[in-house]
Amino acid sequence: MIKKILLKYSPKFVLEWAKQLKKNQRRKQLLKQQKNQKGITKQKLIEDLKKIGIKQGDSVLVHSSLSKIGYVEGGAKTVVEALFETIGAEGTLLFPTFPATGRHKTYLEEDPVFDIKNTPSQMGSVTEYFRNLDGVYRSFHPTDCVAAKGPLAEYYTNTHFGELTPYTENSPFRKLCAKNGKILMLGTTLNGACTNLHTLEDAVKFKFPVYDQKIFDVKMIDAEGNKLMMKTKVHNPDFSAKRNCDALKPMFEKANVLVNGEIAEAKSMLIDANKMLEVMIKNYNERGVTMYTPFGNK
Repeated sequence: MIKKILLKYSPKFVLEWAKQLKKNQRRKQLLKQQKNQKGITKQKLIEDLKKIGIKQGDSVLVHSSLSKIGYVEGGAKTVVEALFETIGAEGTLLFPTFPATGRHKTYLEEDPVFDIKNTPSQMGSVTEYFRNLDGVYRSFHPTDCVAAKGPLAEYYTNTHFGELTPYTENSPFRKLCAKNGKILMLGTTLNGACTNLHTLEDAVKFKFPVYDQKIFDVKMIDAEGNKLMMKTKVHNPDFSAKRNCDALKPMFEKANVLVNGEIAEAKSMLIDANKMLEVMIKNYNERGVTMYTPFGNK
């Protein structure tokens, strides 16, 4: 509670200073691990990925923080290889490759050009390494693009273009639900990274004005170099400030939607994407539960 109050009322420069201090402390810890030759191996990652519940043939959307895992021998490459070896040739791996470092509305107000082949991911070093691999498909969406590789990669990514909101049944996020896929929160939290929580907003007649009123026309360049335009909505930053996603975690745990575990040093969660959507819809309809109102109609 005290932490939430501090986050809400502290000046921006204080929050940025605290964030940078935390990053510097973590960087020192990782350098010490490297110096002491206490790196995390691919085999260790595979063992932990299996332990948390990832299996051969799974489709897994990964939200990752490399620094939280610890010093990994080989870095992002090792993490991705461990994931591929765990899901096998019949599995499909997905990563968010969003181009914005902050709010999507701020990003689009700068009038960017989204180039599907060349616009980098700002979702961490693991996602950017993955995006550049041969055989990776990327959904053609200006803010919530997802990269995928595996037998179902084209299926997950091929209908995202032209959707006015990002989380419809034609998005990779909803398609993951349709295929009973999994979401791995690899050193990340619901608050910080779980995009699939937004699938509720496009699956029901949502009662809150989560989308900004403005519709953006975004310049796009497809894989063949064609220049296109796409209309899209983004979240209303004022309403986004009301989110309390982590407060939903007990509900998901009780419904056996979410499993906790550790991947090396990273506190992690494995989530059943379709069960999560079903539980969100049920609790929204019955009790008014959302990430904005995690305790329902009380």
